[in-house]
Amino acid sequence: MRLVRDRIRTMQYSYFTEKSYVYWIKSYIHFHQLKHPQDMSSTHVNDFLTYLAVTRKVSPATQNQALCALVFLYKEVVKQPLGENKINAVRSKSHRNLPVVLSPAEVKRLLNSMHGLPQLMAKLLYGTGLRKTEIHRIRVKDIDFDRNLIIVKRGKGKKDRPLPLPDACRKELQNQIEFVKQLHLKDRRENVNGVEMPYALERKEPNAGKALAWQWVFPSLRLSTDPRTLIVRRHHVHPSVFAKHVKNAVKKAEINKKVTAHVFRHSFATHLLESGADIRTVQELLGHTDVRTTVLAQT
Repeated sequence: MRLVRDRIRTMQYSYFTEKSYVYWIKSYIHFHQLKHPQDMSSTHVNDFLTYLAVTRKVSPATQNQALCALVFLYKEVVKQPLGENKINAVRSKSHRNLPVVLSPAEVKRLLNSMHGLPQLMAKLLYGTGLRKTEIHRIRVKDIDFDRNLIIVKRGKGKKDRPLPLPDACRKELQNQIEFVKQLHLKDRRENVNGVEMPYALERKEPNAGKALAWQWVFPSLRLSTDPRTLIVRRHHVHPSVFAKHVKNAVKKAEINKKVTAHVFRHSFATHLLESGADIRTVQELLGHTDVRTTVLAQT
């Protein structure tokens, strides 16, 4: 798996993508009694994907995730790309669930049931349409108070996009960055290793991670070991922390819907469209490549 991990990191894929791809590639190899991928072909890939759909009854999204991992394996590591017309496995049965959307009144109740850092994160998710992974990875340099913008760096599809900074979040965000500054000074006094950097930049500028500009806007209060490098450093707050606060707030606000971080994004888009916003504008704010994705997300 060393070659797989190295290639993933060279291409600057996220750690979550790395974990997923490594898991599915290992599963594929074990399914075929430890045969080397070079000694297997699209037939073996189809057999594995069919097994996932028929025997394990995984969802279409899970099966597609496994397919993406194997396509990556053969294209980027084995250097024997799989032909699209050769992937004809049995597909998992799809069932489209309607997205959960909160009413404006429910959003208000939910936000009022939260406080501190989780509340600010929730406000930003609802006020900007950020993805869960995007809000956790915002750095100090990505906030432009002079232009009232949040710059999403390397979002889904490795694209950057500017988002208007909600006025309701401005003061709280300034206070949060002031806290980050003080935490950063403490880390520098204690000679803590710099924060995680994009793979290429970490090699070219090994000390850049110690600069204030690259610090996480929502840092963890505890140091942790980087799973890729085994370096002890400060990471951003773990996604499970926010999820836990949302769950408690939903209960407190007596909202009988399954609310996740992504629900704030759906609600943001839906409320914009209901207020008369142009769908192309909403598409750009959400970072969708195809407007059909924006339409389907609201149906």
